[in-house]
Amino acid sequence: MRAGLRALTSRGRSFLASGIAALLMAFFLGESDLFRIGVLITALPLLAAMVVARTRYRLSCARRLDPPRAEVGGEATVTLRLENVTRLPTGLLLIEDTVPYALGVRPRFVLDRVEPRGVREIDYRVRSDLRGRYTIGPLSIRIADPFGLVELTRSFTISDTLVVTPHVAALPHVRLSGEWSGGGESRTRSVAAAGDDDVAPREYRQGDDLRRVHWRSTARRGELMVRREEQQWQSRGALLLDTRRHAHRGEGPRSSFEVAVSAAASIGVHLAHEGLGLRLVTDQGPEHLTDSGLSYSLLDTLAVIRQSPARSLEMGVSALRQGGGDGLIVAVLGALEPEEARELARLRHSSITGVAVLLDVGTWDGGGPGSADDHQAVQAVLAGYGWRIVNLPAGASIASVWQHAANRGRYVLNPAGGPA
Repeated sequence: MRAGLRALTSRGRSFLASGIAALLMAFFLGESDLFRIGVLITALPLLAAMVVARTRYRLSCARRLDPPRAEVGGEATVTLRLENVTRLPTGLLLIEDTVPYALGVRPRFVLDRVEPRGVREIDYRVRSDLRGRYTIGPLSIRIADPFGLVELTRSFTISDTLVVTPHVAALPHVRLSGEWSGGGESRTRSVAAAGDDDVAPREYRQGDDLRRVHWRSTARRGELMVRREEQQWQSRGALLLDTRRHAHRGEGPRSSFEVAVSAAASIGVHLAHEGLGLRLVTDQGPEHLTDSGLSYSLLDTLAVIRQSPARSLEMGVSALRQGGGDGLIVAVLGALEPEEARELARLRHSSITGVAVLLDVGTWDGGGPGSADDHQAVQAVLAGYGWRIVNLPAGASIASVWQHAANRGRYVLNPAGGPA
């Protein structure tokens, strides 16, 4: 009853106050009719509070996100499934799900009645223009009486996570000659391809295909021998993302930093689909990516990546140098000093293809470090060490300039004479 009284709405409190006032006036004036009215008005919210407080609904709740990952600007559908697990019907239910401000307003629904063992499904959509990992839930249910005098809130504990990933653009295929030199080819290569005498056999194991029995080794060893399984060779590459705050310009979704994150996501997904084993490195060092579902792991990591206070790329360059075995290095860079560019450029040698995606941050609002002269100087340094230059100014998409990654050891000038 105490919980029910605390759950009185403004209407319920008004009824209760009016009823008490009527009872007092009837007592002082000796009006029996006014007394009856006061009893009725006072009793109504009290009875509603008692009924709602004694309500013992048992509801189960499940939530489904479709898709669990949504691209920036895309929509996801949230489906709520409520089931009445008791043998009693429910009364009026007010449903409210907890949604972060970035995904929109909190969705509210009204369910008039859920029959015994009944199920209700409710759909709503969420959308975000900002990357991130957002928690949806928990769901709260307000149990109300038919007159709106009492509302009692019950909450579930379950919540789900929606990952809003950077925009991924489809990139044209560009042949990067060094991309397969890091760890071999991603295609399957048989050990027996060189001839029967060069095969390295092993002992037969339960379940091995008898068609792979190596009869010459079997006769020589006196036990059943089979050719070794085909080996998968996986090429390797590295993706460097410059997250330094001072190296980027602009604010919000159109800032150079967000464009850099989107470019890194597009390049990473593109290379992963082409079979490249990729590792992600920032100016803070290496980022952990799971081996399975490389594209998803990369997008999940980039969804929550933030700008760093670092002033140099030293840690990122060291991480690239210590990793080793890369046949391809793609660097997505903000404003650089020529000396910083030189340190990065020295990572490339004859067996490594280097691609530098340079954001022309001087074309973003704010200008500052990264002037046109510095930008061209950085390009010249990288091109001098054989890097391929992809210039990305404000307003351009990575898909429209990615073909410049095929230009070896030089950068292209646009018709106006500036870097393209």
